[in-house]
Amino acid sequence: MSVHSRLYQIAEQQGGYFSAGQARQAGLSKALLSYHTRQGRFLRIRRGVYRLATFPETPYADLIVAWLAAGEKAVISHESALLLYGLTDLLPAEIHLTVPRTASRRRTGVRLHTARLSDDEITFRHGLPVTALSRTLVDLIRSGIDEEWIRQAVRQALERGLVSETTLQEEAHCRGGRVAAVIHRALALLTPS
Repeated sequence: MSVHSRLYQIAEQQGGYFSAGQARQAGLSKALLSYHTRQGRFLRIRRGVYRLATFPETPYADLIVAWLAAGEKAVISHESALLLYGLTDLLPAEIHLTVPRTASRRRTGVRLHTARLSDDEITFRHGLPVTALSRTLVDLIRSGIDEEWIRQAVRQALERGLVSETTLQEEAHCRGGRVAAVIHRALALLTPS
């Protein structure tokens, strides 16, 4: 398989975007990356982040660019994750990413959260790593988001089969405290009296 085919396969899964590191992994040297950018085949979006010039635009481009800029260990989380699940009408003012440790650089429009996520707390949506829905809800509750948003997300997630009531009950039991109280209240509103 050619270098360009490998790079295309990577970028195709990410809305046409790729990082300089991914280009190197595909076998493209820094010099060739610069050459193809000058020739107009690749568009430099920001330092270390590129896009295939002929690839159609994606509705989640801002999330993809923020994720690639933060590094591949970053995970879309909080309000941004809820947006990827299609469970909110709320457009976050910032892109929320969870990273293994605090990044040294601040990024305009990006909010970094620090946490160690287990493999079962990460899934993929629209080609992006995103916190699993139950973890997303826990993060949102802990961040103090209005309970109405949690109730709306829980109701829609259950209706769409994105999460089960049992999973949410287990999450509430494991986390306890405020997280459990908010989840129990959201579930109680869905149960007919």
